[in-house]
Amino acid sequence: MAAGAADSGLGVAVPVELRRERRMVCVEYPAMVRDVSKMLPTLGGEEGVSRIYADPTKRLELYFRPKDPYCHPVCANRFSTSSLLLRIRKKTKWQKGVPGSEAHPKVTFDMEILGIVSTIYKFQGMSDFQYLAVHTEAGGGHTSMYDKVLMLKPEKEAFFHQELPLYVPPPIFSRLDTPVDYFYRPETQHREGYNNPPTSGENLIGLSRARRPHNAIFVNFEEDEVPVQPLEAAIQTWSRVCTNPMDQKVEEELRKLFDIRPIWSRNAVKANISIHPDKLKVLLPFMAYYMITGPWRSLWIRYGYDPRKNPEAKIYQVLDFRIRCGMKYGYAPSDMPVKAKRSTYNYSLPITVKKTPSQLVSMHDLKQGLGPSGTAGPRKSASNKYKLKDSIYIFREGALPPYRQMFYQLCDLNVEELQKIIHRNDGAEESCTERDGWCLPKTSADLRNAMSAMIRQTIRSKRPALFSSPAKDGGGKEQLTYESGEDEDEDEDEDFKPSDGSENEMETEMLDYV
Repeated sequence: MAAGAADSGLGVAVPVELRRERRMVCVEYPAMVRDVSKMLPTLGGEEGVSRIYADPTKRLELYFRPKDPYCHPVCANRFSTSSLLLRIRKKTKWQKGVPGSEAHPKVTFDMEILGIVSTIYKFQGMSDFQYLAVHTEAGGGHTSMYDKVLMLKPEKEAFFHQELPLYVPPPIFSRLDTPVDYFYRPETQHREGYNNPPTSGENLIGLSRARRPHNAIFVNFEEDEVPVQPLEAAIQTWSRVCTNPMDQKVEEELRKLFDIRPIWSRNAVKANISIHPDKLKVLLPFMAYYMITGPWRSLWIRYGYDPRKNPEAKIYQVLDFRIRCGMKYGYAPSDMPVKAKRSTYNYSLPITVKKTPSQLVSMHDLKQGLGPSGTAGPRKSASNKYKLKDSIYIFREGALPPYRQMFYQLCDLNVEELQKIIHRNDGAEESCTERDGWCLPKTSADLRNAMSAMIRQTIRSKRPALFSSPAKDGGGKEQLTYESGEDEDEDEDEDFKPSDGSENEMETEMLDYV
Protein backbone atom coordinates (compact mmCIF):
# COMPACT_ATOMS: atom_id res chain seq x y z
CA MET A 1 0.00 0.00 0.00
CA ALA A 2 1.25 3.44 -0.86
CA ALA A 3 -0.56 6.67 -0.13
CA GLY A 4 0.03 10.27 -0.96
CA ALA A 5 1.91 9.62 -4.16
CA ALA A 6 1.08 13.10 -5.41
CA ASP A 7 2.95 14.66 -2.51
CA SER A 8 6.15 12.97 -3.56
CA GLY A 9 6.22 14.73 -6.89
CA LEU A 10 6.29 13.48 -10.44
CA GLY A 11 8.83 10.86 -11.43
CA VAL A 12 9.47 9.75 -7.85
CA ALA A 13 9.33 6.00 -7.06
CA VAL A 14 6.81 4.96 -4.46
CA PRO A 15 7.30 1.72 -2.48
CA VAL A 16 4.40 -0.72 -2.80
CA GLU A 17 3.92 -3.90 -0.76
CA LEU A 18 3.94 -7.06 -2.91
CA ARG A 19 1.63 -9.85 -1.78
CA ARG A 20 3.34 -12.96 -3.10
CA GLU A 21 0.96 -15.32 -1.32
CA ARG A 22 -2.03 -14.17 -3.38
CA ARG A 23 -1.99 -16.02 -6.71
CA MET A 24 -4.67 -15.03 -9.21
CA VAL A 25 -6.07 -16.17 -12.54
CA CYS A 26 -7.01 -13.63 -15.20
CA VAL A 27 -9.81 -14.10 -17.73
CA GLU A 28 -9.94 -11.63 -20.61
CA TYR A 29 -13.71 -11.57 -20.90
CA PRO A 30 -14.79 -10.67 -24.48
CA ALA A 31 -17.64 -8.40 -23.45
CA MET A 32 -18.46 -5.38 -21.34
CA VAL A 33 -19.19 -6.68 -17.83
CA ARG A 34 -21.91 -4.73 -16.07
CA ASP A 35 -23.14 -7.39 -13.65
CA VAL A 36 -20.61 -9.87 -12.25
CA SER A 37 -23.39 -12.09 -10.90
CA LYS A 38 -24.62 -12.62 -14.47
CA MET A 39 -21.15 -12.90 -15.96
CA LEU A 40 -19.92 -15.80 -13.81
CA PRO A 41 -22.62 -18.29 -14.91
CA THR A 42 -21.52 -17.83 -18.54
CA LEU A 43 -18.16 -19.35 -17.53
CA GLY A 44 -19.71 -22.20 -15.54
CA GLY A 45 -19.59 -20.43 -12.20
CA GLU A 46 -16.73 -20.53 -9.74
CA GLU A 47 -16.91 -24.32 -9.63
CA GLY A 48 -16.67 -24.60 -13.41
CA VAL A 49 -13.75 -22.20 -13.67
CA SER A 50 -11.93 -24.03 -10.86
CA ARG A 51 -12.46 -27.37 -12.59
CA ILE A 52 -11.07 -26.08 -15.89
CA TYR A 53 -8.12 -24.43 -14.13
CA ALA A 54 -7.24 -27.72 -12.43
CA ASP A 55 -6.84 -29.43 -15.84
CA PRO A 56 -4.17 -27.70 -18.00
CA THR A 57 -5.36 -29.59 -21.12
CA LYS A 58 -8.82 -27.99 -21.06
CA ARG A 59 -9.91 -24.68 -22.52
CA LEU A 60 -12.23 -22.31 -20.72
CA GLU A 61 -15.71 -22.26 -22.25
CA LEU A 62 -17.96 -19.20 -22.36
CA TYR A 63 -21.68 -19.65 -23.02
CA PHE A 64 -23.41 -16.38 -23.87
CA ARG A 65 -26.76 -18.12 -23.21
CA PRO A 66 -25.90 -20.34 -20.20
CA LYS A 67 -29.49 -21.53 -19.74
CA ASP A 68 -29.76 -22.68 -23.36
CA PRO A 69 -28.49 -26.27 -23.76
CA TYR A 70 -28.13 -25.70 -27.52
CA CYS A 71 -25.73 -22.79 -27.04
CA HIS A 72 -22.30 -23.49 -28.49
CA PRO A 73 -19.42 -21.96 -26.53
CA VAL A 74 -16.52 -19.75 -27.45
CA CYS A 75 -13.27 -21.12 -26.01
CA ALA A 76 -10.30 -19.43 -24.36
CA ASN A 77 -6.70 -20.59 -24.54
CA ARG A 78 -4.60 -20.87 -21.41
CA PHE A 79 -1.28 -19.04 -21.14
CA SER A 80 1.33 -18.55 -18.45
CA THR A 81 2.15 -14.98 -17.50
CA SER A 82 3.97 -12.89 -14.90
CA SER A 83 1.69 -9.96 -14.19
CA LEU A 84 0.45 -7.96 -11.26
CA LEU A 85 -3.07 -6.85 -10.43
CA LEU A 86 -2.73 -3.23 -9.33
CA ARG A 87 -5.55 -1.20 -7.77
CA ILE A 88 -5.19 2.61 -7.84
CA ARG A 89 -7.54 4.93 -6.05
CA LYS A 90 -7.61 8.63 -6.91
CA LYS A 91 -8.67 10.94 -4.09
CA THR A 92 -9.47 14.60 -4.67
CA LYS A 93 -9.75 17.04 -1.78
CA TRP A 94 -10.82 20.61 -2.37
CA GLN A 95 -9.01 23.16 -0.23
CA LYS A 96 -10.36 26.63 0.34
CA GLY A 97 -7.83 29.42 0.38
CA VAL A 98 -8.21 33.17 1.01
CA PRO A 99 -11.85 34.32 0.89
CA GLY A 100 -12.76 35.35 -2.61
CA SER A 101 -10.14 33.13 -4.27
CA GLU A 102 -10.82 29.83 -6.10
CA ALA A 103 -10.57 26.49 -4.29
CA HIS A 104 -7.60 24.33 -5.32
CA PRO A 105 -7.95 20.51 -5.52
CA LYS A 106 -5.43 18.34 -3.76
CA VAL A 107 -5.07 14.99 -5.56
CA THR A 108 -3.60 11.88 -3.97
CA PHE A 109 -3.29 8.31 -5.26
CA ASP A 110 -3.49 5.13 -3.23
CA MET A 111 -1.85 2.13 -4.87
CA GLU A 112 -2.16 -1.50 -3.79
CA ILE A 113 -0.97 -4.76 -5.39
CA LEU A 114 -3.81 -7.23 -4.94
CA GLY A 115 -1.87 -10.26 -6.12
CA ILE A 116 0.28 -11.98 -8.74
CA VAL A 117 -1.34 -13.25 -11.96
CA SER A 118 0.38 -16.44 -13.13
CA THR A 119 -2.28 -17.76 -15.54
CA ILE A 120 -4.38 -15.93 -18.10
CA TYR A 121 -7.19 -17.13 -20.38
CA LYS A 122 -7.55 -15.34 -23.71
CA PHE A 123 -10.47 -15.73 -26.10
CA GLN A 124 -8.64 -15.76 -29.42
CA GLY A 125 -11.00 -17.87 -31.50
CA MET A 126 -14.38 -17.38 -33.09
CA SER A 127 -17.64 -18.57 -31.63
CA ASP A 128 -19.16 -21.66 -33.19
CA PHE A 129 -22.28 -21.42 -35.32
CA GLN A 130 -25.47 -21.15 -33.26
CA TYR A 131 -28.67 -23.03 -34.09
CA LEU A 132 -31.71 -22.04 -32.07
CA ALA A 133 -34.62 -24.33 -31.26
CA VAL A 134 -36.94 -22.30 -33.45
CA HIS A 135 -39.26 -23.52 -36.21
CA THR A 136 -39.80 -21.32 -39.25
CA GLU A 137 -43.32 -21.68 -40.55
CA ALA A 138 -44.40 -21.47 -44.17
CA GLY A 139 -45.63 -17.90 -43.75
CA GLY A 140 -42.29 -16.74 -42.41
CA GLY A 141 -43.28 -16.74 -38.75
CA HIS A 142 -41.02 -18.21 -36.06
CA THR A 143 -42.14 -20.49 -33.25
CA SER A 144 -39.97 -21.38 -30.25
CA MET A 145 -39.70 -25.10 -29.54
CA TYR A 146 -37.79 -24.95 -26.26
CA ASP A 147 -40.84 -25.81 -24.18
CA LYS A 148 -41.48 -28.80 -26.45
CA VAL A 149 -37.99 -30.29 -26.78
CA LEU A 150 -36.66 -29.63 -23.26
CA MET A 151 -38.03 -31.64 -20.35
CA LEU A 152 -37.58 -29.38 -17.34
CA LYS A 153 -39.88 -31.35 -15.03
CA PRO A 154 -41.46 -34.82 -14.94
CA GLU A 155 -43.89 -35.02 -17.85
CA LYS A 156 -46.78 -37.27 -18.74
CA GLU A 157 -46.72 -39.72 -21.64
CA ALA A 158 -48.41 -37.23 -23.97
CA PHE A 159 -45.29 -35.04 -23.85
CA PHE A 160 -43.31 -37.75 -25.68
CA HIS A 161 -45.96 -38.36 -28.35
CA GLN A 162 -46.60 -34.77 -29.44
CA GLU A 163 -46.08 -33.90 -33.10
CA LEU A 164 -42.99 -31.76 -33.61
CA PRO A 165 -40.85 -30.64 -36.53
CA LEU A 166 -37.59 -32.56 -36.77
CA TYR A 167 -34.96 -30.81 -34.66
CA VAL A 168 -31.67 -32.71 -34.29
CA PRO A 169 -28.80 -30.20 -34.33
CA PRO A 170 -25.23 -31.52 -34.17
CA PRO A 171 -23.37 -31.00 -30.88
CA ILE A 172 -20.69 -29.07 -32.76
CA PHE A 173 -20.56 -27.47 -36.19
CA SER A 174 -16.94 -26.50 -36.65
CA ARG A 175 -14.02 -28.53 -35.30
CA LEU A 176 -11.71 -25.51 -35.43
CA ASP A 177 -12.36 -22.08 -33.97
CA THR A 178 -9.55 -20.20 -35.68
CA PRO A 179 -9.46 -19.40 -39.42
CA VAL A 180 -6.93 -21.39 -41.42
CA ASP A 181 -5.83 -21.30 -45.04
CA TYR A 182 -6.81 -24.51 -46.77
CA PHE A 183 -4.55 -25.23 -49.69
CA TYR A 184 -6.46 -27.46 -52.06
CA ARG A 185 -4.26 -29.96 -53.79
CA PRO A 186 -4.45 -29.82 -57.59
CA GLU A 187 -5.89 -32.85 -59.27
CA THR A 188 -3.24 -35.44 -59.96
CA GLN A 189 -2.26 -35.55 -63.62
CA HIS A 190 -1.42 -39.07 -64.79
CA ARG A 191 0.18 -40.12 -68.01
CA GLU A 192 -1.98 -41.27 -70.88
CA GLY A 193 -3.21 -44.82 -70.38
CA TYR A 194 -2.90 -44.80 -66.57
CA ASN A 195 -5.61 -46.65 -64.63
CA ASN A 196 -6.24 -46.52 -60.89
CA PRO A 197 -5.06 -49.72 -59.14
CA PRO A 198 -7.80 -52.29 -58.49
CA THR A 199 -9.10 -52.25 -54.93
CA SER A 200 -11.31 -54.61 -52.97
CA GLY A 201 -12.92 -51.92 -50.80
CA GLU A 202 -15.92 -50.02 -52.11
CA ASN A 203 -15.28 -46.89 -50.06
CA LEU A 204 -11.51 -46.54 -50.32
CA ILE A 205 -10.51 -42.88 -50.50
CA GLY A 206 -7.26 -41.23 -51.43
CA LEU A 207 -6.52 -43.18 -54.61
CA SER A 208 -4.19 -40.42 -55.74
CA ARG A 209 -2.01 -40.81 -52.65
CA ALA A 210 1.17 -42.80 -52.97
CA ARG A 211 0.59 -46.21 -51.39
CA ARG A 212 2.67 -47.09 -48.38
CA PRO A 213 5.49 -49.42 -49.42
CA HIS A 214 4.82 -52.11 -46.82
CA ASN A 215 3.19 -54.60 -49.20
CA ALA A 216 1.21 -56.70 -46.73
CA ILE A 217 -1.03 -59.52 -47.97
CA PHE A 218 -4.54 -59.58 -46.46
CA VAL A 219 -6.48 -62.86 -46.41
CA ASN A 220 -10.18 -63.44 -45.67
CA PHE A 221 -11.45 -66.54 -43.92
CA GLU A 222 -13.47 -67.54 -47.01
CA GLU A 223 -10.47 -67.62 -49.37
CA ASP A 224 -9.46 -71.09 -50.50
CA GLU A 225 -5.68 -70.77 -50.44
CA VAL A 226 -3.13 -68.86 -48.39
CA PRO A 227 0.02 -67.21 -49.75
CA VAL A 228 3.22 -69.25 -49.53
CA GLN A 229 5.68 -66.41 -50.02
CA PRO A 230 5.78 -62.61 -49.69
CA LEU A 231 5.35 -60.17 -52.51
CA GLU A 232 8.50 -59.31 -54.40
CA ALA A 233 8.02 -55.69 -53.41
CA ALA A 234 7.98 -56.69 -49.71
CA ILE A 235 11.30 -58.49 -50.16
CA GLN A 236 12.87 -55.52 -51.88
CA THR A 237 11.56 -53.06 -49.29
CA TRP A 238 12.99 -55.04 -46.38
CA SER A 239 16.34 -55.55 -48.14
CA ARG A 240 16.51 -51.80 -48.66
CA VAL A 241 15.79 -51.09 -44.96
CA CYS A 242 17.88 -53.93 -43.50
CA THR A 243 21.29 -52.29 -43.70
CA ASN A 244 22.95 -53.00 -40.35
CA PRO A 245 23.74 -56.10 -38.26
CA MET A 246 21.06 -55.28 -35.71
CA ASP A 247 18.37 -55.52 -38.39
CA GLN A 248 19.69 -58.90 -39.53
CA LYS A 249 19.67 -60.09 -35.92
CA VAL A 250 16.05 -58.96 -35.47
CA GLU A 251 15.09 -60.74 -38.68
CA GLU A 252 16.54 -63.99 -37.36
CA GLU A 253 14.79 -63.53 -34.02
CA LEU A 254 11.42 -63.02 -35.72
CA ARG A 255 12.04 -66.04 -37.95
CA LYS A 256 12.68 -68.14 -34.83
CA LEU A 257 9.44 -66.85 -33.27
CA PHE A 258 7.47 -68.02 -36.30
CA ASP A 259 9.28 -71.38 -36.12
CA ILE A 260 8.22 -71.74 -32.48
CA ARG A 261 4.60 -70.87 -33.26
CA PRO A 262 3.22 -69.98 -36.68
CA ILE A 263 0.75 -67.28 -35.60
CA TRP A 264 1.49 -64.07 -33.68
CA SER A 265 -0.18 -60.80 -32.87
CA ARG A 266 1.82 -57.63 -33.43
CA ASN A 267 1.77 -56.82 -29.72
CA ALA A 268 3.12 -60.28 -28.91
CA VAL A 269 5.95 -59.76 -31.39
CA LYS A 270 6.76 -56.35 -29.90
CA ALA A 271 6.93 -57.93 -26.45
CA ASN A 272 9.45 -60.57 -27.57
CA ILE A 273 11.85 -58.66 -29.81
CA SER A 274 13.17 -55.10 -29.74
CA ILE A 275 12.61 -53.38 -33.05
CA HIS A 276 11.60 -49.88 -34.10
CA PRO A 277 7.82 -49.85 -34.76
CA ASP A 278 8.30 -48.45 -38.27
CA LYS A 279 10.75 -51.17 -39.14
CA LEU A 280 8.36 -53.80 -37.81
CA LYS A 281 5.75 -52.57 -40.29
CA VAL A 282 8.17 -53.48 -43.08
CA LEU A 283 9.45 -56.74 -41.57
CA LEU A 284 6.11 -58.40 -40.76
CA PRO A 285 4.86 -58.52 -44.41
CA PHE A 286 8.21 -60.06 -45.27
CA MET A 287 7.57 -62.93 -42.83
CA ALA A 288 3.80 -63.44 -42.68
CA TYR A 289 0.39 -62.61 -44.10
CA TYR A 290 -2.44 -60.88 -42.25
CA MET A 291 -5.83 -62.52 -41.56
CA ILE A 292 -8.68 -59.99 -41.45
CA THR A 293 -11.72 -62.19 -40.68
CA GLY A 294 -12.46 -65.41 -38.81
CA PRO A 295 -11.05 -66.79 -35.55
CA TRP A 296 -7.49 -65.67 -36.46
CA ARG A 297 -8.43 -62.13 -37.45
CA SER A 298 -5.93 -59.37 -36.67
CA LEU A 299 -3.10 -61.91 -36.45
CA TRP A 300 0.05 -62.46 -38.53
CA ILE A 301 0.40 -66.01 -39.91
CA ARG A 302 3.56 -67.59 -41.30
CA TYR A 303 3.59 -67.95 -45.08
CA GLY A 304 2.36 -71.34 -46.24
CA TYR A 305 0.61 -72.18 -42.95
CA ASP A 306 -3.18 -72.53 -43.15
CA PRO A 307 -4.76 -72.67 -39.68
CA ARG A 308 -8.12 -73.73 -41.17
CA LYS A 309 -6.56 -77.09 -42.11
CA ASN A 310 -4.67 -77.68 -38.85
CA PRO A 311 -6.71 -78.41 -35.67
CA GLU A 312 -3.64 -77.68 -33.55
CA ALA A 313 -4.03 -74.04 -34.62
CA LYS A 314 -6.93 -73.85 -32.18
CA ILE A 315 -4.68 -72.51 -29.43
CA TYR A 316 -3.65 -69.57 -31.63
CA GLN A 317 -7.19 -68.24 -32.16
CA VAL A 318 -7.93 -64.67 -31.07
CA LEU A 319 -10.24 -63.67 -28.24
CA ASP A 320 -11.63 -60.14 -28.31
CA PHE A 321 -12.05 -59.46 -24.59
CA ARG A 322 -13.53 -56.29 -23.09
CA ILE A 323 -13.75 -55.57 -19.38
CA ARG A 324 -17.39 -55.40 -18.38
CA CYS A 325 -18.49 -52.38 -16.41
CA GLY A 326 -21.71 -50.92 -15.10
CA MET A 327 -23.77 -51.14 -11.96
CA LYS A 328 -24.68 -54.72 -12.90
CA TYR A 329 -21.06 -55.66 -12.27
CA GLY A 330 -20.58 -53.48 -9.20
CA TYR A 331 -18.60 -50.56 -10.59
CA ALA A 332 -19.07 -47.72 -13.06
CA PRO A 333 -16.66 -46.94 -15.95
CA SER A 334 -15.22 -44.01 -13.98
CA ASP A 335 -14.39 -46.33 -11.07
CA MET A 336 -12.57 -48.90 -13.18
CA PRO A 337 -8.84 -49.00 -12.34
CA VAL A 338 -7.96 -49.70 -15.99
CA LYS A 339 -7.41 -46.84 -18.39
CA ALA A 340 -9.05 -46.62 -21.79
CA LYS A 341 -6.92 -47.47 -24.81
CA ARG A 342 -7.93 -44.25 -26.51
CA SER A 343 -8.62 -40.87 -24.99
CA THR A 344 -10.70 -37.98 -26.24
CA TYR A 345 -7.70 -35.73 -25.54
CA ASN A 346 -6.03 -37.23 -28.61
CA TYR A 347 -8.51 -35.49 -30.89
CA SER A 348 -8.27 -31.85 -31.87
CA LEU A 349 -11.54 -30.45 -30.55
CA PRO A 350 -12.17 -26.81 -29.63
CA ILE A 351 -12.52 -27.66 -25.93
CA THR A 352 -9.08 -29.25 -25.66
CA VAL A 353 -5.56 -27.98 -26.15
CA LYS A 354 -3.85 -29.12 -29.32
CA LYS A 355 -1.09 -31.63 -28.71
CA THR A 356 2.31 -31.45 -30.39
CA PRO A 357 2.26 -33.96 -33.29
CA SER A 358 4.76 -36.76 -33.18
CA GLN A 359 7.64 -36.50 -35.59
CA LEU A 360 7.68 -38.82 -38.56
CA VAL A 361 10.55 -41.18 -39.19
CA SER A 362 12.03 -41.17 -42.68
CA MET A 363 13.42 -44.18 -44.55
CA HIS A 364 16.91 -42.70 -44.13
CA ASP A 365 16.45 -42.63 -40.35
CA LEU A 366 15.35 -46.26 -40.38
CA LYS A 367 18.44 -47.27 -42.31
CA GLN A 368 20.65 -45.45 -39.83
CA GLY A 369 18.81 -46.94 -36.85
CA LEU A 370 17.86 -43.49 -35.58
CA GLY A 371 14.79 -42.31 -33.73
CA PRO A 372 12.33 -39.58 -34.69
CA SER A 373 14.75 -36.84 -33.72
CA GLY A 374 17.33 -38.01 -36.25
CA THR A 375 19.93 -38.72 -33.59
CA ALA A 376 20.83 -41.88 -31.82
CA GLY A 377 20.27 -40.29 -28.41
CA PRO A 378 20.74 -42.00 -25.06
CA ARG A 379 19.89 -45.68 -25.20
CA LYS A 380 18.26 -47.64 -22.45
CA SER A 381 19.45 -51.00 -23.73
CA ALA A 382 19.79 -52.37 -27.22
CA SER A 383 17.95 -55.54 -26.18
CA ASN A 384 14.78 -53.93 -24.76
CA LYS A 385 14.63 -50.37 -26.11
CA TYR A 386 11.35 -50.95 -27.97
CA LYS A 387 10.08 -54.00 -26.09
CA LEU A 388 6.63 -53.98 -24.53
CA LYS A 389 5.70 -55.68 -21.28
CA ASP A 390 4.37 -59.21 -21.71
CA SER A 391 1.11 -58.16 -20.02
CA ILE A 392 0.22 -56.56 -23.36
CA TYR A 393 -0.61 -60.02 -24.75
CA ILE A 394 -0.64 -62.47 -21.78
CA PHE A 395 -3.56 -62.84 -19.37
CA ARG A 396 -2.79 -63.93 -15.81
CA GLU A 397 -5.11 -64.45 -12.88
CA GLY A 398 -4.79 -61.74 -10.24
CA ALA A 399 -3.45 -59.12 -12.69
CA LEU A 400 -5.54 -56.52 -14.47
CA PRO A 401 -5.18 -56.10 -18.25
CA PRO A 402 -3.43 -52.88 -19.29
CA TYR A 403 -6.45 -51.75 -21.35
CA ARG A 404 -10.20 -52.20 -21.26
CA GLN A 405 -10.21 -53.99 -24.61
CA MET A 406 -7.63 -56.65 -25.31
CA PHE A 407 -6.93 -59.11 -28.13
CA TYR A 408 -5.59 -62.33 -26.61
CA GLN A 409 -4.53 -65.54 -28.33
CA LEU A 410 -5.93 -68.57 -26.55
CA CYS A 411 -2.45 -69.96 -25.86
CA ASP A 412 -1.62 -66.75 -23.98
CA LEU A 413 -4.39 -67.19 -21.40
CA ASN A 414 -2.11 -68.40 -18.61
CA VAL A 415 -4.81 -69.76 -16.33
CA GLU A 416 -5.38 -73.51 -15.94
CA GLU A 417 -9.13 -73.07 -15.65
CA LEU A 418 -9.26 -71.21 -18.99
CA GLN A 419 -7.09 -73.77 -20.72
CA LYS A 420 -9.51 -76.52 -19.66
CA ILE A 421 -12.31 -74.65 -21.44
CA ILE A 422 -10.17 -74.33 -24.58
CA HIS A 423 -9.12 -78.00 -24.70
CA ARG A 424 -12.56 -79.52 -24.02
CA ASN A 425 -12.72 -81.06 -27.50
CA ASP A 426 -9.07 -82.00 -28.03
CA GLY A 427 -8.87 -84.80 -30.58
CA ALA A 428 -12.53 -84.42 -31.52
CA GLU A 429 -12.32 -81.33 -33.74
CA GLU A 430 -14.56 -81.89 -36.74
CA SER A 431 -14.68 -78.64 -38.69
CA CYS A 432 -13.35 -75.09 -38.56
CA THR A 433 -16.03 -72.41 -38.48
CA GLU A 434 -15.65 -68.68 -38.93
CA ARG A 435 -17.11 -67.93 -35.52
CA ASP A 436 -15.58 -70.59 -33.23
CA GLY A 437 -12.73 -71.96 -35.32
CA TRP A 438 -11.74 -75.40 -34.03
CA CYS A 439 -13.28 -74.82 -30.59
CA LEU A 440 -16.68 -75.90 -29.33
CA PRO A 441 -19.54 -73.44 -29.85
CA LYS A 442 -19.77 -70.70 -27.21
CA THR A 443 -16.19 -71.28 -26.09
CA SER A 444 -15.42 -67.56 -26.44
CA ALA A 445 -18.45 -66.66 -24.31
CA ASP A 446 -17.39 -69.12 -21.59
CA LEU A 447 -13.88 -67.69 -21.59
CA ARG A 448 -15.15 -64.13 -21.33
CA ASN A 449 -17.43 -65.02 -18.41
CA ALA A 450 -14.61 -66.74 -16.54
CA MET A 451 -12.16 -63.92 -17.20
CA SER A 452 -14.73 -61.29 -16.17
CA ALA A 453 -15.26 -63.09 -12.88
CA MET A 454 -11.49 -63.18 -12.25
CA ILE A 455 -11.11 -59.50 -13.08
CA ARG A 456 -14.01 -58.57 -10.83
CA GLN A 457 -12.39 -60.49 -7.99
CA THR A 458 -9.10 -58.69 -8.67
CA ILE A 459 -10.80 -55.28 -8.66
CA ARG A 460 -12.56 -56.23 -5.42
CA SER A 461 -9.19 -57.00 -3.79
CA LYS A 462 -7.55 -53.82 -5.11
CA ARG A 463 -10.47 -51.44 -4.44
CA PRO A 464 -12.77 -52.99 -1.81
CA ALA A 465 -14.55 -49.67 -1.29
CA LEU A 466 -16.38 -50.16 -4.61
CA PHE A 467 -18.13 -53.24 -3.22
CA SER A 468 -18.70 -52.10 0.35
CA SER A 469 -22.33 -50.98 0.01
CA PRO A 470 -25.09 -53.52 0.79
CA ALA A 471 -26.74 -52.94 -2.59
CA LYS A 472 -23.60 -53.95 -4.43
CA ASP A 473 -22.81 -56.89 -2.18
CA GLY A 474 -26.31 -58.30 -2.47
CA GLY A 475 -25.75 -59.55 -6.01
CA GLY A 476 -22.05 -60.12 -5.65
CA LYS A 477 -22.14 -63.90 -5.44
CA GLU A 478 -24.25 -64.29 -8.51
CA GLN A 479 -22.09 -61.87 -10.47
CA LEU A 480 -18.96 -63.83 -9.63
CA THR A 481 -20.36 -66.99 -11.18
CA TYR A 482 -19.89 -67.74 -14.85
CA GLU A 483 -23.57 -67.14 -15.57
CA SER A 484 -23.01 -63.40 -15.03
CA GLY A 485 -22.78 -62.87 -18.78
CA GLU A 486 -25.74 -65.07 -19.74
CA ASP A 487 -27.62 -62.18 -21.32
CA GLU A 488 -24.66 -61.38 -23.54
CA ASP A 489 -24.46 -65.01 -24.71
CA GLU A 490 -28.08 -65.05 -25.82
CA ASP A 491 -27.58 -61.85 -27.80
CA GLU A 492 -24.53 -63.32 -29.51
CA ASP A 493 -26.45 -66.40 -30.63
CA GLU A 494 -29.29 -64.38 -32.11
CA ASP A 495 -27.32 -61.61 -33.79
CA PHE A 496 -24.28 -63.52 -35.07
CA LYS A 497 -23.10 -62.55 -38.51
CA PRO A 498 -19.86 -63.49 -40.31
CA SER A 499 -17.15 -61.24 -38.95
CA ASP A 500 -15.97 -58.21 -40.86
CA GLY A 501 -12.84 -58.05 -38.72
CA SER A 502 -12.18 -56.63 -35.28
CA GLU A 503 -12.56 -52.92 -34.74
CA ASN A 504 -10.24 -50.29 -33.28
CA GLU A 505 -6.83 -51.91 -32.97
CA MET A 506 -7.21 -54.09 -36.06
CA GLU A 507 -8.40 -51.19 -38.21
CA THR A 508 -5.51 -49.07 -36.97
CA GLU A 509 -3.06 -51.80 -37.92
CA MET A 510 -4.58 -52.30 -41.36
CA LEU A 511 -4.38 -48.56 -42.11
CA ASP A 512 -0.60 -48.82 -41.81
CA TYR A 513 -0.56 -50.91 -44.98
CA VAL A 514 -3.24 -49.25 -47.13
